[in-house]
Amino acid sequence: MIREIWPGNRDLADADLERLYSYPADPKWLAVNFVSSADGGVTVEGRSATLSTPADRIVYRLGNDLADVVLVGAGTALIEGFEGGQPDQQAAERRRRHGLDPIAPVAVVTSGRSLPPDAPVITKASVPTIVITSAAAPADLRAAWSAAGADVMVAGTDTVDFRAAVDGLVARGLPRIDCEGGPHLFASLAAAGAVDELRLTIAPLLIAGTASRIATGAGLDPARLELASVLVEDGTLLLRYLL
Repeated sequence: MIREIWPGNRDLADADLERLYSYPADPKWLAVNFVSSADGGVTVEGRSATLSTPADRIVYRLGNDLADVVLVGAGTALIEGFEGGQPDQQAAERRRRHGLDPIAPVAVVTSGRSLPPDAPVITKASVPTIVITSAAAPADLRAAWSAAGADVMVAGTDTVDFRAAVDGLVARGLPRIDCEGGPHLFASLAAAGAVDELRLTIAPLLIAGTASRIATGAGLDPARLELASVLVEDGTLLLRYLL
């Protein structure tokens, strides 16, 4: 059982976890989810799935089930095999209770050619995938995404404007945003001041090697985080920070 060790000290039932990982009643809330090893690596052989633990999968699912939209970088979508939401009965009931649409669309951020029109995240999605790009992306590629079924959002001129991208999702009625990486997307969102919460799982594993950390690329002045909760289950730490 997952146990809260701060700020309280108690075992958490499913309803407790759902309340803890719900999105606040706010005009916009963007939560970033990551799992890392104890030595700070976010992938094993290029993928994060090996690091995930049973407790991590519970909170990962909560982030997805309770969101209006799942935001992901194109590279992560391709490497991790994103195909859009496929909720089971539990997820559908949870979303119904929270007044959410049956399936959260995926929003994929790309500079352009990193996302082919036949990517599974576009062609296999149950609801149209939102492709977020800049005006610099070739017009024929944007047309190909649309022809494949995507809803193309242009945010920015030469590069993606991440604040405008988040505002664009909110304008579409998708204010509760679950960001599932990768590290470059997280760093860019943080640099734009668009992140409200970091949900970080520390898996009880050492991996060494050259794996990336959770935020890579855009530099930041050190951003102060406010610890919101600490949970533990079988050696896994589940941390929530507010930005």
